[in-house]
Amino acid sequence: MESLDGDGRKIGTAKYGIYAFYDYDGEPIYVGQTREKLSGRVGRHLTNQRTDAVAMRVLDPLEVAAVEVWPLWEFDEMARHATTKEEKKELARLLDAYEYSAYLKAIKDSRFKAILNEKIPPVSEAVPLPPSFKASLVTELHRVERGHADIRIARRAETVSRLADVVRERGQVTVGLRRVLVVQAVRLAFLSAQRLAVAEGRPMPTPDSINVSQLVGSVLVEAPDAGEDDAL
Repeated sequence: MESLDGDGRKIGTAKYGIYAFYDYDGEPIYVGQTREKLSGRVGRHLTNQRTDAVAMRVLDPLEVAAVEVWPLWEFDEMARHATTKEEKKELARLLDAYEYSAYLKAIKDSRFKAILNEKIPPVSEAVPLPPSFKASLVTELHRVERGHADIRIARRAETVSRLADVVRERGQVTVGLRRVLVVQAVRLAFLSAQRLAVAEGRPMPTPDSINVSQLVGSVLVEAPDAGEDDAL
């Protein structure tokens, strides 16, 4: 976040921007937006301070091995001139469009064609993303220690268990949270299957061995809530 872009600006000081997290396999797992400064928003996710994604057990900070950010410097000037309600609404709409474009990129790059966002960004017309900055967040020692498959399987299983508890405890559960539970379970099953294949000395399974779209439906637009009765 202290690195400088081509114009000498510290990347983390961009008030508006988009960010994406990647796991130890380079798999995109979460995309978000900020209007409060990139360094602050990304930092709160990764230091386990309260954010919706971490608090709801959607995102495990220790699964994040790399981050990519898209600073939106031009939004500072746009925000200063957005004085009317309509102009502020247009600014928010444009920020959503950038987030949705980064989300579509993450879906495309994902081996499962699904990531861990509880809320799919509002469907928008895709816009060209500005140059991004991507960096590893772990040392080689941490990658060896935390990146071991058995450790990741244990953490992922714990995340699934805690997420299931959140679903059980909440009075009203969003369809997005239930979708994330399925995606996390798929990630756990696939990593476990990879570990088994290595132990047995046979070829690794391929991502298409699990049809995620058949399990969760569309990940390009938020499904309507059917109004299920969540009372236990």
